[in-house]
Amino acid sequence: MFFTSRLCYVYIPMTPLSESSPKTTSPWTPCPVLGIESSCDETSAAILSSDGTVLSNVVSSQDSVHRQYGGVVPELAARAHLGTIDRVVQSALTQAQLTRQDLGAIAVTQGPGLAGALLVGLNYAKGLAFGLSLPLIGVNHLEGHIASAWLADPSFPFPCIVLVVSGGHTHLFRRDTDGRTQLLGCTRDDAAGEAFDKGAQMLGLDYPGGPAIDRLARQGNPKAVRFPLSRLQKSSLEFSFSGLKTSLLYRLRGMDQSARTAQAADLAAGYQEAIVRVLVDRAFVAVKSSGVQALAVVGGVSANSRLRALLTARAREEGIRLALPPMAYCTDNAAMIASAGRQLLISGQPPSADLEILPSLRAETYMDRAPLHAR
Repeated sequence: MFFTSRLCYVYIPMTPLSESSPKTTSPWTPCPVLGIESSCDETSAAILSSDGTVLSNVVSSQDSVHRQYGGVVPELAARAHLGTIDRVVQSALTQAQLTRQDLGAIAVTQGPGLAGALLVGLNYAKGLAFGLSLPLIGVNHLEGHIASAWLADPSFPFPCIVLVVSGGHTHLFRRDTDGRTQLLGCTRDDAAGEAFDKGAQMLGLDYPGGPAIDRLARQGNPKAVRFPLSRLQKSSLEFSFSGLKTSLLYRLRGMDQSARTAQAADLAAGYQEAIVRVLVDRAFVAVKSSGVQALAVVGGVSANSRLRALLTARAREEGIRLALPPMAYCTDNAAMIASAGRQLLISGQPPSADLEILPSLRAETYMDRAPLHAR
């Protein structure tokens, strides 16, 4: 049986995700948007109002399905999405106090992600859009995470630096006023969330690893057991976490079980500290080198309590505007997909009825794309 601890990191170009010609090119009038997200192990549906307000955001987690394997099993993830997606969409409509006939468009994650999982969400969205004669827009999962920075803080300024940090992604972007997005740096090996998951496995902690290490680290001293900080060149905006994992592995090999148990909290605190300090350091190097005054940190790892504390303190010290989405928008969710899709429609991106999944399309840089936030 094959499984992955999280999504593999990939690049998706921010150019139109489908070359298909829409049936109509008339301007889209803002109205309620249904967002659907199923790229990995969360089945999510959300409704945004005509003005972009989040009316509902329902997320069904599969942690209990994958916990015994210590990572996401793609086939099980796809099956869980199949059994859950219709109920999740209906729950989102009920919470928003709307019916399907009230919807004006559907936005769905097209990639990157697990192929089987993406197929479930995309095919459901295509069927629903066809049945209701609604425009369908494909959304890049990373664009969704970037859009989450403006969900709770619509006035967050441009230009800004955006750090997307999750189980599958550790990417630094510059987002300009005109909506141009430039990839500044990314991980050379593991994503930060993957480092958390694998570190938790070595420490014998529960799945998912990030929250488990976060909880245990609060009881430990981050200075008691020091781990190397994976800094590359001083001005580099890239990341590397494979050496950190190796360091934890060899340290544990040199300890007996009683020592591991006694020092578990300190080990977790030191390991976590090595990850989050590198994230904070590289993010602020990007802020300084780009000459901007705003930083957004999004993605599942942005929920880490130590990371949020260090970011908040550093931003206050340097006078930088910081956006940290609420917990509900940190992990994979459909509100961010609906928000990104809504802005694409407003900006003139044509919908398409025959989208295809793009689970692992690679590109060296992000291309220009319409703004995610209407100013």
